[in-house]
Amino acid sequence: LLSVLCLGDCQLHASCGIQKCTTDFVSFTSHLNAALEDFDLEFCKALRAYSVCTYRNSKVCRGNLVYHSAVLGIGDLMTQRNCTKDGPTSSTNPDMTHDPCNYSGHTEAREHQGGEKTPPPTYLFCGLFGDPHLRTFKDHFQTCKVEGAWPLIDNNYVSVQVTNVPVVPGSSATATNKITIIFKSYQDCTDQKVYQAVTDDLPAAFVDGTTSGGDGNTRSLHIVEKVSGKYIEMHARYIGTTVYIRQLGHYLTLAIRMPQELVMAYEESQDLQLCVNGCPSSERIDQSGHLPLPVVGKFLPWGAAAHPQSGYTLETATTKCHEKMLVKDIYFYSCVFDLLTTGDANFTAAAHSALQDVEALHPSKEHWRIFPRSGGGGVGRDSKFFVSLGLLCLILAAYL
Repeated sequence: LLSVLCLGDCQLHASCGIQKCTTDFVSFTSHLNAALEDFDLEFCKALRAYSVCTYRNSKVCRGNLVYHSAVLGIGDLMTQRNCTKDGPTSSTNPDMTHDPCNYSGHTEAREHQGGEKTPPPTYLFCGLFGDPHLRTFKDHFQTCKVEGAWPLIDNNYVSVQVTNVPVVPGSSATATNKITIIFKSYQDCTDQKVYQAVTDDLPAAFVDGTTSGGDGNTRSLHIVEKVSGKYIEMHARYIGTTVYIRQLGHYLTLAIRMPQELVMAYEESQDLQLCVNGCPSSERIDQSGHLPLPVVGKFLPWGAAAHPQSGYTLETATTKCHEKMLVKDIYFYSCVFDLLTTGDANFTAAAHSALQDVEALHPSKEHWRIFPRSGGGGVGRDSKFFVSLGLLCLILAAYL
């Protein structure tokens, strides 16, 4: 539609400024990505600026067909995008100004000010799910105990703390039942906002009852409820950060994407961050990335009468996980481990959702999948090895 707005007739009407209006609109929208959550907001701002510009030129462009085509095109696009006529507009000088509460625009602003080409920002991903399994910002995959409250992230912009509780009596495996996130105040973009979720209480608002931070028009920080009580997203445009939180069964999962330069903006005293540095070695359950099969009396109390649902064998757990995950990557093996440890089928959904969150938020498709290294022991080795070891555990359980 916009391709016909100025195709050469502008040269015949030098006094008409429609070409400048169209050029500015292209500048406002060329960097926008329709897949991003704030696309409609920014596109409507650009359309309103375009409309204002055409109105200012209405007299001198009265006989210009391109001008009238532009006016009609703007109206059609505003209707299609449900844009209101009143509201904020993009700057009339896009080359010199930027939105300080839109992190994706910071790079372009630095380029205009310094005149040098700046590489696009690097984004990092961290996720926590299941028993619990941690994928760090460095794409290291670990399974940890970390019972109690632990910091996932603690930098100058945001703090994320999780609380983990034992899932089965007699086992050192835990799962997350509480998540607290603090978005720290930042310029004029947002006041400090605190979010807290606990099992069976996954609110679509911050603790103060609001659903956004900063100016309500720009929505530099806001919460979106995807599934009531089960799945919410938080979008912090001012720091280019997205957070997903889900409840699956009795436990919570978290996934976050954040720019590398902000991830690394922390003081020396803030070095205990599981997403940055991983779990302390004393808290690790896995062995250099290999998940050990639950052993009788340590991870899986096979004979515990209080948990008859914990009766998965290696074969039935593998079959159950294979229903949702066809590729035998680390998420698949985490699912098997969790079923053998807890007997709770909700952990299958947790592993599957964690992989979906990776595909939605992780910036590098070639790094979505993580496969166990060859050799060593535990989950990730040959299936025949597991079957024999799993049967051995069952035999031992009958005598203990």
